[in-house]
Amino acid sequence: MSFQYYSGPASAFPPKSTWKDFITLFNINKPTMQQTGDTGEDIGRIYNAIVDAAKIGVEERVILCIIMQESRGNVGVDGPHDRDGNVTGGLMQAEESPGFPGRHGLSQDQISSMVKAGTRHFKANLQQLDNADTASTIYRALRLYNSGSINEANLSDAREPTPEYVSDIANRLQGRTNG
Repeated sequence: MSFQYYSGPASAFPPKSTWKDFITLFNINKPTMQQTGDTGEDIGRIYNAIVDAAKIGVEERVILCIIMQESRGNVGVDGPHDRDGNVTGGLMQAEESPGFPGRHGLSQDQISSMVKAGTRHFKANLQQLDNADTASTIYRALRLYNSGSINEANLSDAREPTPEYVSDIANRLQGRTNG
């Protein structure tokens, strides 16, 4: 199923009642993760890392969809570099996250460190808003996560680095896997 494009304020995006549950979403996305070169153990460790990171106060399915949008679940994804030349970004392409470019068969600690760093970053975006577990707050926080700013009137503002970012994740939350 191809992606539907959403734009406008958060109220124009799909309600949480249309979102699939975490287990369903995870299973739908396993083939994509396998295509990146992830081992079965990597994929299982991503699952464990998401469940653990959700304790920070972010829904598992939101964490998973950020991972799939940012890296396709590839534990060995390349990313930006800090000023010392170290790769950062990891699975969620978040600042201050370790990265392991080109590597697979990572330990649980390595995978968890990437997921926790990204989840902490997203949680901070939620807290910048009202920290509510609502679709509106989550969509607005996704725009902050991707670009650091929000045009409340249009979460798909073309002036943003990836205008379709929030729209793509809204599709992923509904179980769509290709854009």
